[in-house]
Amino acid sequence: MRITHLVRLALSSVLALTAVLLGLSQPAAADAPDLTFTVDQPTALPGSTVNMTMTLTNNQATDIWFVYQSVQPTWPTTQRKDLKYAFTACTADGVSCTGAGTTSLGVNYAIPLPPGATRTVALTLQIAADSGCNGNIGFYSYLYYEYNNGQATKDGVFTTPETRVTCAPQPVDVVRS
Repeated sequence: MRITHLVRLALSSVLALTAVLLGLSQPAAADAPDLTFTVDQPTALPGSTVNMTMTLTNNQATDIWFVYQSVQPTWPTTQRKDLKYAFTACTADGVSCTGAGTTSLGVNYAIPLPPGATRTVALTLQIAADSGCNGNIGFYSYLYYEYNNGQATKDGVFTTPETRVTCAPQPVDVVRS
């Protein structure tokens, strides 16, 4: 082999290695979350209503063909036996829920869900008037779905923002002299 061929080969190898290393050093694009939650109020009084929004996004390149989802209270929430609350509504186009009137929900989506499409669900949480206070109510959601004609799956656990149940301010007795 001639020396010029070796130089060309070495130069090509160095350029290829440099391209690979530069490609690896690029920051990875952050995946958008599959499920997001918002809560309209971070604190609430006993007897009030909290509105939650839950949005499922198909971040895949193919349709989602099957979805299983549950919404459950977090462990710290279940430890506060004095907190009284229930989901009173779960509404959205293309979505139905089971468990209204309880502290847990099952969520059923109309499928298929095309790539980039979303389903947004409005959840209403009623805090009982006789609920305890100075505690947090939070939920987690287990989400499992199948896409790519059922050939691929994805699952995960997502948490809601917590709502702090605060005590109503006590009236102050004013002593006049």
